[in-house]
Amino acid sequence: MITIEILSRMVAGADTSQVQRWIDNAWIRPDGEPGRYQFHDIDVARVRLIVQLRDDLGVDDNALPVVLSLMDQLYETRRQMRRLCTVIETSVPDDLRSALLDRLSQR
Repeated sequence: MITIEILSRMVAGADTSQVQRWIDNAWIRPDGEPGRYQFHDIDVARVRLIVQLRDDLGVDDNALPVVLSLMDQLYETRRQMRRLCTVIETSVPDDLRSALLDRLSQR
């Protein structure tokens, strides 16, 4: 885990005041309390995403919560799909698995 100061040095375009504002807006959720935040790799990735959305794609602060929410929903759906695939691969009898896969391949 890293501090807000280290995070700000690691990610160009993310100074400590901006990161604090993103925490206040609940766009990132580090461990700890104000002045003692600890950031995980997932937080660093989220900060990089926010900077990329803002700087490279021109997403403004009013639209960022919507974009982040939609991306979170997409990532959660992908996680659920991976879990479903694992269950189908490991727990479903072969004949049912084949029928499911055949059905899923149809449009």
